[in-house]
Amino acid sequence: MPLTETFTDRVNIVMDKLGFNLLLLAKIVLVLVTAFIVERVLYLLLRRAYKRSEKGREDATRYKFLKNALRFIVGLAAFGTIISMIPSIKHLAVTLFAGAGILVAILGLATQRAFSNIISGIFIVSFKPFRVGDTIRIADKYSGIVEDITLRHTVLVTGENRRVIIPNSIISDEYIVNSSIADETVCEQVDVTITYTSDMEKAIALLQELSEAHPSCLDRRTAHEFDNGEHHVIVRVVSLTEQGVRLRALVWAKDPGTASVMHQELNRSIRTAFVREGIEFSYAYDRPFTPLPKDVSIDRPTAMP
Repeated sequence: MPLTETFTDRVNIVMDKLGFNLLLLAKIVLVLVTAFIVERVLYLLLRRAYKRSEKGREDATRYKFLKNALRFIVGLAAFGTIISMIPSIKHLAVTLFAGAGILVAILGLATQRAFSNIISGIFIVSFKPFRVGDTIRIADKYSGIVEDITLRHTVLVTGENRRVIIPNSIISDEYIVNSSIADETVCEQVDVTITYTSDMEKAIALLQELSEAHPSCLDRRTAHEFDNGEHHVIVRVVSLTEQGVRLRALVWAKDPGTASVMHQELNRSIRTAFVREGIEFSYAYDRPFTPLPKDVSIDRPTAMP
């Protein structure tokens, strides 16, 4: 019994030094409960508004961003309220921010990047360079489908199903290639290099036939082109190199993901068809150096007088 009283007395002494009492503890609990209820109510209202919307990519972007921002703002408000309610901590905070200019400067530098990410996130949602669900590439460094946009960062899902988390301030400083912002259709370039001895016209006809027969290939010909009987897959001779003749088929698909799969399937069918028809692929190779035998001499031309 005396041991219990001693422990209780010590707890009361510590609470008195910190400025705690039962009323203050009750207020803190009330603030936490109120913050939780407010966050839940606002979240449900936001979710209901999203369900009533058209549920497009812009609506999904605003919904996810506001959901993350709502949690942060309510939590920050609850934290600030609790700090202001505890006398000792409130006095310490006021003293630090009012009298310690160096500390304030250090905190400002430390939070500069965080506020930069928040402002950049607001700009991304406001000006919509990309939306949740868009396929984007950022400065040839990151590429994938936008999964989430928060106050601090943006989450991309790569083709390997990996999540790339990029701070919003970095995205704002780089150029963005958006494959979905206006028209998701993609003109996929299927390149093939054949030897100079191969039948080029036959190779072009095979490329057109195989590409147009693929189920993912789109026909984007105009009415004039259709009436003239033009192919909806154009094959061009893009270059004549040391290795051979480089052909390029321009094949349209409905989105980047479909275009990538279509390209891979065309590679297989093109290889099979070219081997069957006797069209040779060209490739670069290194010829090993073979020294001449010692008994072989090279006649050098004599200089003109």
